[in-house]
Amino acid sequence: MALTREFKETVMELCKDPEYRKALLLEALESYLEDDIAVGNALLRDYLNGTQAFSDVAKELEVEESGLRRMVSRNGNATAKKLFRLFKVCQKREGFQSADQFLGMV
Repeated sequence: MALTREFKETVMELCKDPEYRKALLLEALESYLEDDIAVGNALLRDYLNGTQAFSDVAKELEVEESGLRRMVSRNGNATAKKLFRLFKVCQKREGFQSADQFLGMV
């Protein structure tokens, strides 16, 4: 199902808030840990679309943008190595230096 223009604009507006972006990433991580891969992918996709970061993140990961889009697609099946590298890049983009800081433990 394609996203409506209104939904995309809403997500982009919400992603201007750093706390919202952090919440998206944390919720995605929690979804993966609960074995809800489709939801985790959707949340990462919302983050990358909302921050208009697909191109930059793909470059940082040294993958094609189309490959990154497939990785977080509804049926995406990224390896753990690729997924954790993706989280690390997103964490860095948000200015978190460590997992503890990202998770709010510091």
